[in-house]
This record gives sequence, structure tokens and C-alpha cells, in this order.
Amino acid sequence: IAEGILVIGNNGDALFANQTALKILGFSKESLIGKKIATIFFRNEENEEFAQTIIDSVYDKENTHDAIVSYTSDEATYTLRVLTSFFNDESGNKGTVVVFLDLSELMELRDSIKAMQRIQELNERLEMRNQLLSDTFGRFLSDEIVKELVDTPDGMKAGGEKRTLTIMMSDLRGFTALSERLDPSDLVTLLNHYLEEMTDAIQDFGGTIIEFIGDGIFAIFGAPEKVEDHATRAVAAALVMQSKMAAINMWNKDHGYPPLEMGIGINTGEVVVGNLGSDKRMKYGVAGKEVNLCGRIESYTVGGQILIPPSTKEAVNEELIIEKKMTVYPKGASKELELSQVTGIGKPYNLMLNLESARPAPLKKHAPVCFYNLDGKHKVEPALYGGITAVANDRAVFETGTKLEVLGNIEIEAGGDLYCKVLEELPEGGYLLQYTAVPVGYEEWIKSFM
Repeated sequence: IAEGILVIGNNGDALFANQTALKILGFSKESLIGKKIATIFFRNEENEEFAQTIIDSVYDKENTHDAIVSYTSDEATYTLRVLTSFFNDESGNKGTVVVFLDLSELMELRDSIKAMQRIQELNERLEMRNQLLSDTFGRFLSDEIVKELVDTPDGMKAGGEKRTLTIMMSDLRGFTALSERLDPSDLVTLLNHYLEEMTDAIQDFGGTIIEFIGDGIFAIFGAPEKVEDHATRAVAAALVMQSKMAAINMWNKDHGYPPLEMGIGINTGEVVVGNLGSDKRMKYGVAGKEVNLCGRIESYTVGGQILIPPSTKEAVNEELIIEKKMTVYPKGASKELELSQVTGIGKPYNLMLNLESARPAPLKKHAPVCFYNLDGKHKVEPALYGGITAVANDRAVFETGTKLEVLGNIEIEAGGDLYCKVLEELPEGGYLLQYTAVPVGYEEWIKSFM
């Protein structure tokens, strides 16, 4: 290979040198192997810088070293790029690996055609290295993040910057209850198919997936690559994601899996974005109150919904189709927040969701139930009482003497634990509920009241 390789034991003896290393250094194998490197390379004062780099690497095995130095042998003077690392031998002792590349020709001919050819060759090697990194890490990180790490000189350093971008969070409704019913291998198959489809939709619009959190997806638009229309891209991606759910559920049905419903929350604002963490553990991500607010917005959604705040709505220049608006009071916020349910976007995207839902049909007799308010996923005592008066495939009309919080969540004992989100308070009385997780025994239970 073109690079010289020198291996040094923990006691400072030269253990191995390839032919390239012997040629560049001007040694025979017999005159180098088994000798103390401290006594070899300091013989020529012109090589002091090279020798010091080697000595530093031997005595500091906790860090890698990278230097460009000159080296003079009996035959020529070279310009070498010297890189060092370390290894553990069978006894657990640390040795040193030195790799050096002869840059002399490149330095001498950089302004000539030959230098350009050499640079092209080096670029091809770099591209191969970068492709290897992308192939290796691309399955665990977004392509955009891998590109940032590979192409940016400071890509691996901790630090961030303030930037205005758009955050997206999505979540499957009732996934916790679903996961308790499915075999683990089936659950993974179902989830991987869903996440693959969602990943394609996000990346098609330039989104960067920060991480998968179980069934949830956390993505950003506008970083690492800066784009001005990040809010538009996020909304368009969300519409495509929701439109894909019909095909996903058809696939689920063909494979004997239950249907899925997803809610998406989007928020636009200033965050800190970059490599967050410590020297030992780091990841590319975003932080700030706008991230937390996006999580709150997503929590208000039901299956099939996309909710955005005014900041995102104002950042989208294209025409938005708004199904309805609602006012919420997010925890930790100092004032109310108006959310818009997006069902479409105009040119050049021309995306539209079909949100047809059957109207709940009245039951022959009311179905009395016990229910609980939910704080997150935890039941809030005491038990409350009410009744289901009308039902559809995905929603119901519910009457109770207890005042319910619109967009709050409740758990009803109805053939099992029926989880619902309160969509609205009806003018004629009662509340419209959206099912978020339906127990296996619910269908048989509700039939007795029809």
C-alpha cells in the first residue's frame, strides 16, 4: 500500500515496518526491527520534528496524533503526514501504530497537471472513505447528519448554534396497548414497516430525523442544511405521512396486523442545534423551549391530525387548508395557544387529506361506564361516571356530569381499557370522543347496547 506503517511495542521497540515504511525511512528490516526507536530517529538533527512526533505518540497513548513533518534519509527529503493511534496486545499493554503518507510529490507538483491528477486520486480515496462511513453509520443516523460529520472539519466537536427551524413530532395512537397484545417479533415487523414509510416521506422533503423514540418520530427541517422554506417542507411532509397511512394499514391487514393511527405536531421557532452532550457521549440534536412546545402540540392530536401553531402557519407562504382551529393551554406556557388543524397545502405541492369519518349513530340504550381522567398515561383518581350514547368506528358521543377538558384524555372501562381524546363539547350536550386505543373486548361489549 502507499502508506508506510510502523508498529511500536509498549517498551518502545520497533515491532513491524512494511516495505513502504522501510523505503521512506531509509532503513533495512534488520537495522530497524527490535531496536529502540528513541535511539534511532534522533541521529539526524534534521529529523528531530519527525522523531518528536513518534516519541509523543509512544508516551501519550490516550490520544491520536496527526502532523505534517519533513524527514531526510540518505536518498531524499520527504514531506510526510504522520498519524498515530494505539492498540492493546495480548497482555493488555498498549502499543503504538504509526501511519505516514509521502506528500512530497503532491507538494512539489500541486500547481501542475500531475498534481491535479494526484489530488483527484486522493479525493477518490476520500470519497471511498466517506462512502464507507455513510454506509456504516447511515443506518443509525440521518444521511444529513452523517454528511455533517464527514464533510465538516468540526463535525465531531461539541457545540451548537441558535437557529430558527421547524420541529416535527409524530406518535402512534394507542401503541402502548397495542404492544401488549402483539408478539414481539410481529410488533417489530409492523413498526419497522411503518417507520420505513415515514422516513421516506420526511427525507423526501429534506427533513432530518433526530431519533425514533419507540413508535414516535422526532425530526427537524432547516438543519443541518439551512433552507428558508423549512416550515413549508415540514407541513408538506406531514401531509404525505398521513396520506401513507391508508396503504400502511392495507399492508397491516394483509399481514394480520391491526390498523394504526398517527398524530403529528409541528412547531417553528428558535432552538439550539448542533452536537449536544459530552466528549464521551454526543449526538446531533436540538434543544430549547420550542422543542418542548412541539411535544405539547403533538400530545393534543388524535389519529389523522396535523396541528400547527401560529409561528408555523405564518412561516408557510403557500396556501394552507385549515379544517378547524382550537385554543389550548399548554403546561408551562404563560398564555393560551391557538392551534390549526392542517388538511392541505396549495401549489406547487397540491396535497390534500381525506378526513371523512362516519357520524356516530345513537345506541338503543345508553351504555353506563366508569372512567378516569388521564395525566400523561397515568389514571387520576377518583373514578368518574358517565355513559356512551352514540358510536362510530373511531369515535363516540359521551355524556357525563363531570366537566371534561377539551383535548384532554380519558380512560373508559368498556370491554377493557378504552382510551379516548375529548375532541369537543357538543352544542346539544355531551362530548365527542375520538378513540385512541381500543381494547379487544370493546366491540362485543358495545353490541349489547345497539
